[in-house]
Amino acid sequence: MLVGKVAEAAHSIEVMWRAGLIPFPRLDEGARALLDMRRIGPIAAAARNAARRDPLAVGLVDERGPLTFKQLDLRSNALARALAERGARAGTVLAAMCRDHRGLVTTMLAAGKLGARLLLLNTGFATPQLVDVARRESVEILVHDEEFAEMAGAMPDTVRRYLAWVEGDVPADVPVLDELITSTDDRPLPPPARGGGFVLLTSGTTGTPKGAPREHTSLLSSAQFLDRIPLRAGESTFIAAPLFHGVGISQFILSFALASTVVMRRRFDPEATLAAVQEHRCTALILVPTMLRRIVDLGPEVLGRYDTSSLRIVFVAGSALPPELGNRTMAAFGDVLHNLYGSTEVAVATVATPEDWRKAPGTVGKPPVGCRVALYDEDGKRVTRPGVTGRIFVGSGLSFRGYTNGARVEVVDGLLETGDVGHFDSDGLLFIDGRDDEMIVSGGENVYPVEVENLLVERPDVLEAAVIGVPDAEFGQRLKAFVVTAPGTTLNADDIRAYVKTNLARYKVPRDVEFLDSLPRNETGKVLRSELRGSMKP
Repeated sequence: MLVGKVAEAAHSIEVMWRAGLIPFPRLDEGARALLDMRRIGPIAAAARNAARRDPLAVGLVDERGPLTFKQLDLRSNALARALAERGARAGTVLAAMCRDHRGLVTTMLAAGKLGARLLLLNTGFATPQLVDVARRESVEILVHDEEFAEMAGAMPDTVRRYLAWVEGDVPADVPVLDELITSTDDRPLPPPARGGGFVLLTSGTTGTPKGAPREHTSLLSSAQFLDRIPLRAGESTFIAAPLFHGVGISQFILSFALASTVVMRRRFDPEATLAAVQEHRCTALILVPTMLRRIVDLGPEVLGRYDTSSLRIVFVAGSALPPELGNRTMAAFGDVLHNLYGSTEVAVATVATPEDWRKAPGTVGKPPVGCRVALYDEDGKRVTRPGVTGRIFVGSGLSFRGYTNGARVEVVDGLLETGDVGHFDSDGLLFIDGRDDEMIVSGGENVYPVEVENLLVERPDVLEAAVIGVPDAEFGQRLKAFVVTAPGTTLNADDIRAYVKTNLARYKVPRDVEFLDSLPRNETGKVLRSELRGSMKP
């Protein structure tokens, strides 16, 4: 056991050195980085150490232009001081409901320097969700964009509010971050008595989002991303995935740790993303699958207008990547696709490299260094045979220790359940078969919707598809498909049923088919199946 841990640590160090994360031979810089991480957390520490390495290097580019790492460090010093003067302290719960821009980044850095507990809120929240989560997490400060002012106004008067991004007239009753920053001393603050960490929220597709805290992060854990994704120091990354999501925040922290420029925009636009990749010669593009689909759907003519040859990595995570979309991505951009599987709770589980995808489209790959993945059956026995579906359990240095409300997930042999089921092929590549709680039993046969959904979207006349189970008096459950067709097509329900029957077993054919203009999705692209069930006609 000890020998294995030592070998794993050695491998992790080698991976980080190869990426440029460890500044060999300046090991004193590495030691200082570790000390900063303990004192002010991974987000603020990454920016501070990048500023030391190259103060003039551009750290962030948003709609308002570039900011160097040094400028970000000084701006966050000033904001932290301004908030401290207004009562913020170590342990204060500071929530941010912002789109991706400098105001959010500065807030995250300032929270670390204060030792505040940072809560990243989903910009797709409705007012009841915002108020409920803020109450449960004991929010004391809310930083938000002007567009969310009406919702923020529903917060209790005890919550201090600040505006991160203003497009119209500056309101008189809520302080604006830019004004606080320009009017406050930007000298470094004394380190906080303790680090506050940050809290990510689950997607909330099955109920109120739960808080998953990230209080401590080991530098060695960075190797879990770098082992199978060739990010390198000093490059440029376009992060389209929102920072409130695990995909966006993890790659943001890692990019800053590598002293790489982060390019972001407040709202996703597929063609504008390509233009920014060309302008800033981005080597990595971070997306969720729905964003990737919108880019690929632009078609060869539009894609051909932009020089994206700088891209070495198209990094996709956050929800399932259908085989047809991954194949189209590889055809459009070359062997650059990296498909990560993980969750808010376990962080990284596996990564599929371009080589893995070429070999087995649809795979989520293999565990990187520092991660373990195992499958178990319903009796808790380990599943080891290829092709046999089991519940997925994951262990890594980035796994959380429990939700903020005290709830925990099931643990087996030190591994956390993900709530998904899947199987390994004979080469050890993992495939996700679906959510454990989405399995449909129809006439005694187990069906996972993702297999039917992936088949349907392979049709050129189908843009999106979702499959759920509905009650059936004879079979217990039957399948219902929700289908979004391409413009100008004339598909009907019989066409859908015949297509599935031709390609899959009879019991996997949807009895019911409903055509929609679009599928309901959350901000990170996950299908809201609860809304599909709620919208069904009696």
